[in-house]
Amino acid sequence: MSGTSSPEAVKKLLENMQGDLRGLSLECRKKFPPVKEAAESGIIKVKTIAARNTDILAALKENSSEVVQPFLMGCGTKEPKITQLCLAAIQRLMSHEVVSEAAAGNIINMLWQLMENSLEELKLLQTVLVLLTTNTVVHDEALSKAIVLCFRLHFTKDNITNNTAAATVRQVVTVVFERVVAEDARYKDTIDQPVAVQGNSNRRSVSTLKPCAKDAYMLFQDLCQLVNADAPYWLVGMTEMTRTFGLELLESVLNDFPQVFLQHQEFSFLLKERVCPLVIKLFSPNIKFRQGSSTSSSPAPVEKPYFPICMRLLRVVSVLIKQFYSLLVTECEIFLSLLVKFLDADKPQWLRAVAVESIHRLCVQPQLLRSFCQSYDMKQHSTKVFRDIVNALGSFIQSLFLVPSTGNTSMTPNQTGGNASGNTGSAQTNPGVLGMGGGATVLPAFEYRGTWIPILNVTVQGSAKATYLEMLDKVEPPTIPEGYAMSVAFHCLLDLVRGITTMIEGELGEAETVGQTTTETSSLPVQSSEQQVLQSVSDQSEKELVSRAVWEEMVNACWCGLLAALSLLLDASTDEAATENILKAELTMAALCGRLGLVTSRDAFITAICKGSLPPHYALTVLNSTTAALSSKSYSIQGQNVQMISPSSESHQQVVAVGQPLALQPQGTVMLTSKNIQCMRTLLNLAHCHGAVLGTSWQLVLATLQHLVWILGLKPGVGGALKPGRAVEGPSTVLTTAVMTDLPVISNILSRLFESSQYLDDVSLHHLINALCSLSLEAMDMAYGNNKEPSLFAVAKLLETGLVNMHRIEILWRPLTGHLLEKVCQHPNSRMREWGAEALTSLIKAGLTFSHDPPLSQNQRLQLLLLNPLKELSNISHPDIRIKQLECVLQILQSQGDSLGPGWPLVLGVMGAIRSDQGESLIRTAFQCLQLVVTDFLPTMPCTCLQIVVEVAGSFGLHNQELNISLTSIGLLWNISDYFFQRGEIIEKELNKEEAVLQKQAEEKGVMLNRPFHPASPFDCLWLCLYAKLGELCVDPRPAVRKSAGQTLFSTIGAHGTLLQHSTWHTVIWKVLFHLLDRVRESSTTADKEKIESGGGNILIHHSRDTAEKQWAETWVLTLAGVARIFNTRRYLLQPLGDFSQAWDVLLDHIQSAALSKNNEVSLAALKSFQEILQIVSPVRDSEKPDTPPAINVSVPVVVGTTTATSIGRSFMRTDSIGERIGRYNGSEPPVITDEIEDLNLWWAAWNSWYRIGSESTRPPITCDKLTFIPSQPFLTALIQIFPALYQHIKTGFSMDDLQKLGVILHGAVSVPISSDASPFILPSYTEAVLTSLQEAVLTALDVLQKAICVGSENMQIMYPAIFDQLLAFVEFSCKPPQYGQLETKHVANAKYNQAEWVALNYVPFAERSLEVVVDLYQKTACHKAVVTEKVLQNIIKTLRIPLSLKYSCPSESTWKLAVSSLLKVLSIGLPVARQHASSGKFDSMWPELANTFEDFLFTKSTPPDNLSIQEFQKNESIDVEVVQLISTEILPYANFIPKEFVGQIMTMLNKGSIHSQSSSFTEAEIDIRMREEFSKVCFETLLQFSFSNKVTTPQEGYISRMALSVLLKRSQDVLHRYIEDERLSGKCPLPRQQVTEIIFVLKAVSTLIDSLKKTQPENVDANTWAQVIALYPTLVECITCSSSEVCSALKEALVPFKDFMHPPASKVQNGES
Repeated sequence: MSGTSSPEAVKKLLENMQGDLRGLSLECRKKFPPVKEAAESGIIKVKTIAARNTDILAALKENSSEVVQPFLMGCGTKEPKITQLCLAAIQRLMSHEVVSEAAAGNIINMLWQLMENSLEELKLLQTVLVLLTTNTVVHDEALSKAIVLCFRLHFTKDNITNNTAAATVRQVVTVVFERVVAEDARYKDTIDQPVAVQGNSNRRSVSTLKPCAKDAYMLFQDLCQLVNADAPYWLVGMTEMTRTFGLELLESVLNDFPQVFLQHQEFSFLLKERVCPLVIKLFSPNIKFRQGSSTSSSPAPVEKPYFPICMRLLRVVSVLIKQFYSLLVTECEIFLSLLVKFLDADKPQWLRAVAVESIHRLCVQPQLLRSFCQSYDMKQHSTKVFRDIVNALGSFIQSLFLVPSTGNTSMTPNQTGGNASGNTGSAQTNPGVLGMGGGATVLPAFEYRGTWIPILNVTVQGSAKATYLEMLDKVEPPTIPEGYAMSVAFHCLLDLVRGITTMIEGELGEAETVGQTTTETSSLPVQSSEQQVLQSVSDQSEKELVSRAVWEEMVNACWCGLLAALSLLLDASTDEAATENILKAELTMAALCGRLGLVTSRDAFITAICKGSLPPHYALTVLNSTTAALSSKSYSIQGQNVQMISPSSESHQQVVAVGQPLALQPQGTVMLTSKNIQCMRTLLNLAHCHGAVLGTSWQLVLATLQHLVWILGLKPGVGGALKPGRAVEGPSTVLTTAVMTDLPVISNILSRLFESSQYLDDVSLHHLINALCSLSLEAMDMAYGNNKEPSLFAVAKLLETGLVNMHRIEILWRPLTGHLLEKVCQHPNSRMREWGAEALTSLIKAGLTFSHDPPLSQNQRLQLLLLNPLKELSNISHPDIRIKQLECVLQILQSQGDSLGPGWPLVLGVMGAIRSDQGESLIRTAFQCLQLVVTDFLPTMPCTCLQIVVEVAGSFGLHNQELNISLTSIGLLWNISDYFFQRGEIIEKELNKEEAVLQKQAEEKGVMLNRPFHPASPFDCLWLCLYAKLGELCVDPRPAVRKSAGQTLFSTIGAHGTLLQHSTWHTVIWKVLFHLLDRVRESSTTADKEKIESGGGNILIHHSRDTAEKQWAETWVLTLAGVARIFNTRRYLLQPLGDFSQAWDVLLDHIQSAALSKNNEVSLAALKSFQEILQIVSPVRDSEKPDTPPAINVSVPVVVGTTTATSIGRSFMRTDSIGERIGRYNGSEPPVITDEIEDLNLWWAAWNSWYRIGSESTRPPITCDKLTFIPSQPFLTALIQIFPALYQHIKTGFSMDDLQKLGVILHGAVSVPISSDASPFILPSYTEAVLTSLQEAVLTALDVLQKAICVGSENMQIMYPAIFDQLLAFVEFSCKPPQYGQLETKHVANAKYNQAEWVALNYVPFAERSLEVVVDLYQKTACHKAVVTEKVLQNIIKTLRIPLSLKYSCPSESTWKLAVSSLLKVLSIGLPVARQHASSGKFDSMWPELANTFEDFLFTKSTPPDNLSIQEFQKNESIDVEVVQLISTEILPYANFIPKEFVGQIMTMLNKGSIHSQSSSFTEAEIDIRMREEFSKVCFETLLQFSFSNKVTTPQEGYISRMALSVLLKRSQDVLHRYIEDERLSGKCPLPRQQVTEIIFVLKAVSTLIDSLKKTQPENVDANTWAQVIALYPTLVECITCSSSEVCSALKEALVPFKDFMHPPASKVQNGES
């Protein structure tokens, strides 16, 4: 407007107008003067207006009639040039809006005239258009005239004019209605209530309408009249009209201005009363028409459907339904029913095509469809319009496939019933294949039982772009290309599904979000409306209920038809894209049904997809049962039955995989096509995206997937994911490369599908789990009784589902693990089982590692829940399952060991549940777990579980499968004990806390607290359990285990016993230790004596262990030693216990029975233990030393190091300090004296035991045979060695009787022979003089005694003689070895080493040592009263006489030499004592004994051995000399104190010695030495000494001496004379050796005698004697001539002394003088 009203524009307009007027006047100057004048006056008029008025345009409009007049007159000339000029001018005025209503009317009238004259038709149309569009001055009659004018121009002869007029009419109609819209906008604020319109057809009823609306109303009404071929009311002057044009105009108005009809009741009335009846009337020929029926059959000829009208009618109907459905509910029902009818097979093809296009237009408007459903389907007694539309589409599609080539409607049955491969080879001419080569390109098409329908690209998804509905220029029906209708129908279905689902899902989504904000409703899809009501009663939910009902009805109405059609199309589709679309539709429908909780329809769609995934006729019960239920319903559509068509088996699909069906009996192979794979992917997609709404149909989905996975040969891998694998047996799966690339994708989607289960709600998850479980059960049933590879799909997927739902594992744990445990893990098929166990253990491990909220450490219940199935696995006997279980435990320990907490009992229970008969590998794995626990996790577990650890470790010790495990488990027990020791305080605190809780619970229940070793504290109970376990192992049948357990038990008690409370020791002693001893003793005494060949395999057994008895002996030894050691080291703890003496007696009894057992090893060890308990010192003295356990050689290397280090600091934690403890034992309890008394009793008990052992073991056997048991030397040694220690404690009460008893035992022990095989170890070589250790011990025992007596009281000294007796008895052994019963013994040299013979010992060293002892002792005790009175000296001499008299005949030469020296020592002490007591007569009997002893020794009857060397002989002679010297110093000087007979005997002896003749056996050469010259000389000297002693008391003695001398001299004289004689006679010949010797001896005797005489006082020598000596001189001189040099030298010696006799004779004078 601004453009036309600006001053420039106005100025220009004025100029133009004036120009036009001038031009007009010029043109009309000649022919039409009136016009010229009018034009010129017009110019003036214009100028005047311009000059006078400010608002020029308004003024122009006011005077427009006058201004226009010249131009109208110009048009009236009918001159083309003028007319054109005028029309242009008029148009210019119009465009500036300076035309008044009156002028407009004049213009229209003028145009009408032009029209009637057929002048300037296009210009006319243009002018009308400008006039009507610029403003609204034209209305009512003028408007109607203008419109009629345009209509009239539409029907001229000129095509261009016609078309232009048609366009103008359309525009004008639009303009009329646009004015209404504008008018309404103007008045919208002042809306007055319209008066209700009466339902009559009177046109005056429009009085209430405003002007523009009235025009529009009149126009529309007349359009209806015209289409109906009636006369118009308003458009006066219409001459002719076509229906097609009228329908188009009606359609455009309805389509473009629906609001006019909806806002104005008058217009609505027109729709109802005029338009709808009109449409229905016009449709009638189409309804009645039947294609193919003969005309003769109907009475009246039927009008044929006319394509242009029919098509336009359908367009109108589309608009009516789309825009005015709410106004025309009933009418629409009729229209829709008609549409449905037009799809019938007997309607013309073009009609069906346009009907389908129309339906397509509806299908893309889901809200509209919803309204249909609400208005019809949900009303009672109403046509189910929506259902019919869908079903009609379905049957339409079916009918397209069923068009028979022959014209008959019967369906040809399918000839091929076999499987799909049956007719792929038959030569079908398939119109979809272009070219017959191998590289044929296939057009997208549907193909079903030989009917081939191409798929055309008809429309874009979601928009109904029609082809035939748009053919407004066609009069004849077009030919429809093949496949067009099918393609549109197909798109209808797809758009229908897409629209409905999008709409409902959108609304559902809104409803859910609103619902969640108003009330906290759960996100579950509500199964029924009642539930929903309960949740919230707000308006919101009311509204939602209404909506939900509509949604459900919509789905219920359409699903059957959709499914039937889609299934058929799916089966027929040969195009991947089409298949994809169909599957997508089925999927979205399934999901929608699921969301709405419509189970039947949901399952039906899912079944369809499942069937599509599997090969045709694949036997899958789940699906078949579902389809049977469906196909039994047939859907009636307009009286026609439409069956669900089962898929055809003639597939023209590419086969992409061949595999085995999953069935009990393999039925050859089955083939999968690419379409199957496509369906499978859809199925996966469905499950993946819509798992939450699948509910029970998971069963279908999973069953199908399982079969597909099986056919494709996917096998489960770690974590349950399926990977392509090879089938185990049967023809291997064949996969094309096409599917090979798909497989990883499929397996990936499969995994993702189960991963997405984490987003499902709890209910859906349960559905999924249940479905998997029942699938698994089926798979298991199949796997029974055959060793075919089982399908592991379900198990693998259960695992996968569990793993991804860890965050809420509680809700699915029980069903999941329950199924795996009770069913899968116990299945006979090993592969199945293995997977069950794999799944279960993976779940448990994952569950424990998952970071739960709250964490497991704070959620014990969950932790136990997770671990429980692991424990349950122990009830399954299959070893492969148990291996998995244990491996799982091991991994749990390695990853979670620190955080198991309350789960420990379960985990330990699993290890403990392994039994001996379950195979080595199981035990080994379980044990590995236990080792890990003990090494790493003891500190992290609750202390209450420690007892279980002990139990479990003990149970492994008792397993007899693998020795190493048993031994290592004992090592573990040691480690455990060590741990208890180090963490004692912490454990104790925790256990006490726990105990308090339990105690409280027990009291509340009113029951006793029941646990082993109850009264002891919980910590002590833990120790006692450990000891008891080790105790059990100590009597295990296997020796190695016993040994190790024993060592460990005693080390543990030794090292850690101090931690126990005092009272607990009672239990340790009686319940643990003595109990163990009893069992060991019993087992040992009953053990088998049979020889064991080898120790299993080819291990050789040492002979000392080759019978069970010997092996048990070792155990007995160990046990007894251990117990004894404890008694020793812990005596300060045990003694105050109250029954210590009983315990002591029991222990002694055990020691005694062991010592007397007929086994050397045991008996010896028993004595060692005896020794150990006797070395106990009283506690007070012990207190300064920390009690470190003795280091024993235990298999556990750490013992000594760690315990000694810690025990000093820790062992006394319980008692305040050791000093106090001792104080308590001594001070606060009864005084120490009682302790001593008690002690004495203990020691006497020990002495009695010792005596019993000694007397039993040393008593000789009554009979003697090979099997006689003779105690060994070490045993006896040990036995005797015990005595000294024992004696220390009992010496105060040790009596003579006891000494007697001791003597018997000592004597017996020394008498025991040695077995020949032991002799090399005990005896030295015979020649060495050494004592055996036994003999040493015996002497030590006596030594101890005599030392004690020595310091003892007076009354103890009476024991001396007894000791002497004992020792002297031993001395006698040197010459007469003792007998041991009847046993024959051999001399060691003759014994054969390897035979069981008894060898007598060499007693000589022993006897000799005893002798030394006797001498020593005698030296100390000679003066003791008892020694004197008991004639000890006499006994000694008497005993010594034996070896002395034997001399060279003694077994050992050393004996008599020692005897001599001993005799000399003893006499040197004893003789003075004897002289002292001479008067008492106590020694009277001793003298004769002594004399005899001298006699026997000096003049022995035994001859020296032949091999005696000269040196030896001289030595022996010197010994004889010593004896004679003793006589001369100790006896003869004291002759007056000595009995006379004795002195006489001595003198006789000396005399005998001095004239001793030579030994006759000597060889000549040695004779001079062997003559014992020295001895004779000494005798002689002694004789002489005492002969000339002036102390001679009796003349008799002197006489004896003198007598002897003269005899001696006389004899010498004789010998010399005889020698000289013989020498002279013999000449050169030497004299015999003896004679020479004799002469030499005589010569020596002479020289000796002279020496002696010289030494004696002169007055003591008889003159007669001197004379005899001197008389020898001449004879000696005569011998000088002898030839023997020896004689000469002797002679020289004899002659030299004579010089002393040669002095000058004294003068008598002198003599006389003197």
